Amino acid sequence: MTFRIPGGLREFAGGRSEIELEHPPATLNQVLLILWTICPGMRDRVVTEQGELRPHINLFVGEENIRYTGGLATHIASESVISIVPAVSGGAQI
Repeated sequence: MTFRIPGGLREFAGGRSEIELEHPPATLNQVLLILWTICPGMRDRVVTEQGELRPHINLFVGEENIRYTGGLATHIASESVISIVPAVSGGAQI
């Protein structure tokens, strides 16, 4: 499986934009635990102290937002692409 890392988190991933893991099918929570061992500084920026996804972070498995597919219990196939996407907000009203 492949994790796509956004620019703001790459400093915690050794500058990498993608991290590949070889892992049998599992839940998203299980593969995130592996990611945290490789990139420990990223954990606190993606999940809360209680292990829940932070409100300003979106995780996609393929094209599907995990908020609608089972959250951290979402099934991950070995060929899945998981994208970490920080929410974007702000700007000026015209």
